[in-house]
Amino acid sequence: MINIIGPACLLLSFSALAADPAPVATPTPIKSGQEGAQFCRHCHGEAGISLHPDIPNLAGQNAAYLLDQMNKFAAGKRKNEFMEGLIKALKPEERANTALYFSQQKVMPQPARNSAQTETGGKLYAKLCVYCHGVNAYGSDNIPRLAAQQTVYLQLSLKRYRSGSGERIDPRMQSYTRNLKDNDIDNLAAYLASLR
Repeated sequence: MINIIGPACLLLSFSALAADPAPVATPTPIKSGQEGAQFCRHCHGEAGISLHPDIPNLAGQNAAYLLDQMNKFAAGKRKNEFMEGLIKALKPEERANTALYFSQQKVMPQPARNSAQTETGGKLYAKLCVYCHGVNAYGSDNIPRLAAQQTVYLQLSLKRYRSGSGERIDPRMQSYTRNLKDNDIDNLAAYLASLR
């Protein structure tokens, strides 16, 4: 049977790290997480900056959110044959350390190419997304960080939510994206990708 909860002490360390990184960011969990992240580097990049535009960045993502998603892959609640096999190969503690490692990596926002598009996307974000994802788009323990995310990945994800065709069906996200035009999605993605 797969332990999908992970050690409570590591989950608590996520909260402690957010409050004060110094005592928690000892070499042990971060170094262990860096070793676990080697499984991920071919798609998500060495330090969590994706090598592919349609694959999400993991750098700077909330540790508890990442761990939850990893556990969902391990339990088969999220479907992707490659990811499921990869995550199952990691022990619960290795998953937690890997999530912690990625959460501490530096994000790389994409420069805004079109300031009008970014500004329009920012207004739309403030209207539709800020309540859940936060003013800076940093998310929370159970809501993903969107700031500095891959533009194409954001576009694809929003279109999947809009059409209800993705594997992750979320009624809230579907209701917020239902009336978005492709241009709205492009504007939102450009804005979010440019955030630090």
